Amino acid sequence: MNTIDHSGFTPLPDLGVIRAQGADAASFLHGQLTQDVALQTTAQARLAGYCSAKGRLLASFVVVKREAEDLLLICPRDLLAPTLKRLSMFVLRAKAKLSDASADWQVGGLAGAAVPQALPDTPWAHTRDADASLVRLPAGAGVARALWLAPVGTALPNAAALPLTLWQWLDVASGVATVSAPVVDAFVPQMLNYESVGGVNFKKGCYPGQEVVARSQFRGTLKRRAFLVHADGELAAGQEVFHESDAEQPCGTVVQAAPAPGGGFDAIVSLQVSATQGGALRAGEHGLALLPLPYELLDDI
Repeated sequence: MNTIDHSGFTPLPDLGVIRAQGADAASFLHGQLTQDVALQTTAQARLAGYCSAKGRLLASFVVVKREAEDLLLICPRDLLAPTLKRLSMFVLRAKAKLSDASADWQVGGLAGAAVPQALPDTPWAHTRDADASLVRLPAGAGVARALWLAPVGTALPNAAALPLTLWQWLDVASGVATVSAPVVDAFVPQMLNYESVGGVNFKKGCYPGQEVVARSQFRGTLKRRAFLVHADGELAAGQEVFHESDAEQPCGTVVQAAPAPGGGFDAIVSLQVSATQGGALRAGEHGLALLPLPYELLDDI
């Protein structure tokens, strides 16, 4: 994967916003997500998962704390309605109001030199620029990235237009997967390397699926991980991956894919670790070549 130097801004219409407001908003989310939201400050964002009781990811978010009692959860629109409905079932007597705020907020991506220098160079750092929020995302292919979030009507960043397909490729190249509809309820967080990219806090209290997630981490070797791959043809989320040793039983799943600037497709694939030790991999008619991850996997906490 070659380092590129491309700067600009692109709207991200596929992302929506859940807003959590109220005195108990942070504590409520803390008890539902894989991350420590209670101790999150307004200078931080969080990558967080929302799991089933079996520890499988139903959604993933970038959690932005705008104010102590006002948090925004950014996630794919194709999961927003069912996720909001499920979360709302557990609010009960908590002083927290959850709503679909997608119509009130604009979401976009900044890359390269378009990322403001005032934004701290630490993944998941959050800062405010007037009404807009900026979140530092992990770099993709060596290119700086930031999430831009602002009320509808706010002027867009003064930056060159960035092709959406390039942003999508940078997102894949970061190795940080986003859960979307085709892969709902398919992975525990470690199958997407969430423990290695700041998506799981093992010191916080309980949340749905917490026992399964903890057991996966602390009892034995993790047997499935996320890897980056390249294919000469098109790949799509939810597509099964096979090893040459077994044409019937899949050894993995495509989680997220995008066209690569040099041709073909790059993808984040959740694979059995044993399948990466040698032998050919394919998805559909296309062979897969493993690419290096931009971060190290953490085996122990």
